[in-house]
Amino acid sequence: MDDEPFVRYLEDKVKSTIEKYGLIGGGDRVLVAVSGGKDSTTALYVLKKLGYNVEGIIIDHLLGEYSRKNLSNIQSFCSECGIKLHVVYMREEYGYSTCYIKSVLNSKGVRVNQCSICGVMRRSILNRKARELKASKIATGHNLDDEVQTVLMNMLKGNVYQSARLGPRAGVLDSGKFVPRIKPLYFCLEAETERYSRIHDFPVVYEPCPCSLDSFRTHVKKLLNGLEEENPGVKYSIINSFLEILPDLKAHESGGAVKECEACGEPSSRRLCRVCEITGAMRSVS
Repeated sequence: MDDEPFVRYLEDKVKSTIEKYGLIGGGDRVLVAVSGGKDSTTALYVLKKLGYNVEGIIIDHLLGEYSRKNLSNIQSFCSECGIKLHVVYMREEYGYSTCYIKSVLNSKGVRVNQCSICGVMRRSILNRKARELKASKIATGHNLDDEVQTVLMNMLKGNVYQSARLGPRAGVLDSGKFVPRIKPLYFCLEAETERYSRIHDFPVVYEPCPCSLDSFRTHVKKLLNGLEEENPGVKYSIINSFLEILPDLKAHESGGAVKECEACGEPSSRRLCRVCEITGAMRSVS
């Protein structure tokens, strides 16, 4: 497929996903979580092009030159496209970088994965900032590859019901403190978002996060790419099968009540949210 029809194909796919799953309404103010990478930049650009009311937000996790380059790129991109960008600095929010948290906890025998730290704190910051900015939706750049990887990871870890939180509209339980999260690129392959970003010459870093190179997700990604090469379309087959059982997974998990963390007041299924557990552990070993 030539570039021009491919661009229309991807944009139509995103528009169709939004309409089919009711991801964005006419009055929605959408905060797009961007990292400076190809997927989230593509999501922000396409939503803007489709006429939705969007702003960007980036969290600087202080990962050295990698973070500096991504921040510079997305600032230039948003300035050129006339999109308001909110910048949040990890150290200002929690007093530490994710790398420092991991190194300190690991040095004290508290085994924790850096990707887990990053994900937990990122989700918490995004939800809180979205409320402060009065956004009605948080859009992420998760693509089909990301979703298939997570589904398989949860199965391999024996946490199949964790996948109830997935889908084009993420989450299970409703709460006034939860800002709904959506994934407009849900049916876009990673290879497609990369091609789209290269066609438009977006200023993005295509290399993966240097802290994720040996993560479980990286190994699962390689496995799935090998299966896709031998069996074209297998990723779509997995996600379509998953979507058939997703309503049952959500129904199974919907019986619980949303609580509030005793320390910070943010939504949590436990007495203390994961962020407060991590920051509490940091204080105990400092």
